[in-house]
Amino acid sequence: MSGADDRVQWWLASLPRMLVWARLRVLDSGVAEVLDCDGRTSVYESEDIARAALMDAEFRALDGMDEEDAAAWGLDLDELEPPRGEDEEALREQMTRPVKNPLTGRD
Repeated sequence: MSGADDRVQWWLASLPRMLVWARLRVLDSGVAEVLDCDGRTSVYESEDIARAALMDAEFRALDGMDEEDAAAWGLDLDELEPPRGEDEEALREQMTRPVKNPLTGRD
């Protein structure tokens, strides 16, 4: 499973009033795994292939976003926090989040 040296990157996509997360994990072997919002893990030969698949699905890397990118999606970069959990089941429950309506401040 996951080792201490695995590299983890969080990616996100914005749907109407919904934020969708994906976790890209690169294993020591170079193989990349993407955990999606349904709790499924897709395995890719390399990080580059996994990143291309995420970009094709219109995901953006969280660590590559700036204030302007977030604002274009109606989000506040300071409020974007990836899911946290002890296991993939706990993460799965947090992989989609409603986005507050900027006019009302409610979901």
